[in-house]
Amino acid sequence: MADPHQLFDDTSSAQSQGYGAQRGPSSLGYPAASTSPQAAFLDDPVSNMAMAYGSSLAAQGKELVDKNIDRFIPITKLKYYFAVDTLYVGKKLGLLFFPYLHQDWEVQYQQDTPVAPRFDVNAPDLYIPAMAFITYVLVAGLALGTQDRFSPDLLGLQASSALAWLTLEVLAILLSLYLVTVNTDLTTIDLVAFLGYKYVGSGRCG
Repeated sequence: MADPHQLFDDTSSAQSQGYGAQRGPSSLGYPAASTSPQAAFLDDPVSNMAMAYGSSLAAQGKELVDKNIDRFIPITKLKYYFAVDTLYVGKKLGLLFFPYLHQDWEVQYQQDTPVAPRFDVNAPDLYIPAMAFITYVLVAGLALGTQDRFSPDLLGLQASSALAWLTLEVLAILLSLYLVTVNTDLTTIDLVAFLGYKYVGSGRCG
């Protein structure tokens, strides 16, 4: 069984090996050139120094951007909620449509850390709510079109209204939990995920 802490499958090594095998000079049937302008450029110490300096600046810039983004948007945490696969999506949709057939609702943990959604159908995710929300907005636009009332402004208003109601629902639940002093491991993103599942039924009914 795969490691539950591994969010996504790592295929970079296999792709890089295949790419190297396909792009090699011998595989193309051409002899390797002894000297080329590119090779002469790379042999220049000044060029090597400039390339090393540019790579260092790029690495520092990427680190700075990642650090600032994580301060406002928890990218690392969001990756967990999108770690899904086709099998998980099928099981989750079956669970949402037929919840009365499901018995075990406990989220699985390993070393005090919840496993990735693709390993546990009970784990919350954001992939299905995001796709369901988009489908809900598109179906609403289709319904407006059948009534000859469609316009891009109304479609944007529908999406904004749905997001506003979702935000109010999250705030209401957080306020309720605070007032009744309930200790829970649910995060705000978990609440967004669970509340977003309602769009699955709305899109289907629409």
